[in-house]
Amino acid sequence: MNDKKRDLAKITLGILFMGMLIISSLWVLRPFLPALIWGTMITIATWPVLRLVQRLLWGKRALAVLVMTSALLLLFVIPLSMALATMAEKVPLLLEWASTMSHSTPPELLWLSQIPLVGDSLLELWRQILASGGQVLFAKLSPYMGQTAKWLASQAGNLGMLVIHFLLTVAVCGLLYHSGEKAACEIRRFAHRLAGERGDNATVLASQAIRAVALGVVVTALVQATVAGFGLLIAGIPYVMVLTVLMFVLIIAQIGALPVLLACVGYLYWSGDNTWGTFLLVWSVFAGSMDNFLRPYLIKQGADLPLILILVGVIGGLLAFGIIGLFIGPVVLAVAYTLLDAWIQEGEEAEARQQIADTPH
Repeated sequence: MNDKKRDLAKITLGILFMGMLIISSLWVLRPFLPALIWGTMITIATWPVLRLVQRLLWGKRALAVLVMTSALLLLFVIPLSMALATMAEKVPLLLEWASTMSHSTPPELLWLSQIPLVGDSLLELWRQILASGGQVLFAKLSPYMGQTAKWLASQAGNLGMLVIHFLLTVAVCGLLYHSGEKAACEIRRFAHRLAGERGDNATVLASQAIRAVALGVVVTALVQATVAGFGLLIAGIPYVMVLTVLMFVLIIAQIGALPVLLACVGYLYWSGDNTWGTFLLVWSVFAGSMDNFLRPYLIKQGADLPLILILVGVIGGLLAFGIIGLFIGPVVLAVAYTLLDAWIQEGEEAEARQQIADTPH
């Protein structure tokens, strides 16, 4: 009896100690968790690219890591930093515009009539809005625009911290690029110790789901935003880099690039540049529909999972966890779906074996 009591106390104290150790470790790592999570996701998604670069560089891992980290800096950190700096620079102009908007009259938007097919209808609708109290509506909306501009100004101080997080993410990617095989082996050993063969399979599946999201969602957004931004550049739209980053974020959020593109089309028609407005309208139709065929193809290259599962995971994860939920949501759904499917198949196989055993020979 005393031995059982001592064992119970030992187990209880061991669990408490392990719990305190886990909580303390997470508390210490808390400032670095966003960079660790993002760095892990990016490394898993771009690992095949690293292997390809390493083969091209005579098998030198150090050179491949240098090339990949430099590419991450050029593709993400530097453009985003420039875009954020541009946005911070334009905040005072936005505040000034918001403060004067309540004293101005709504524009007539005569350029709407120059939009092909639907221009006259849009202009008539706008005139009806003005005739039914558009001036009052315009005045009521102006305080909210001012509050939005002030909120953007208050967030300008966080831009430096955001750049630091990006740099930490690149540093984590560099470390994982250098010793990724060892880290993956340790994770698979832990998963196998925790749940046996199923745990190991779930780990592999999670990496495939991350790669599928990176290919199907992030690469699609990158290609689509680049094509759309190139169209804006050709049409002579100002602040192309800021608008391209905005379109990239909207595509990641599954909203698409069309809101920004159509706003730029309206700007060109409003400015009287009908030729480039029509060009950008046609370009917008092409760029806005790219994801309909590009995303499904790329997702299938990353993992053999149902497309609806990935898309629901992306949207649900984004709403539940923020931007990092783009990867967490599909991973959770993919692992749950596969484990459930394996459990059903095991039941069916056991039932089939039982029927064979019960069949008289």
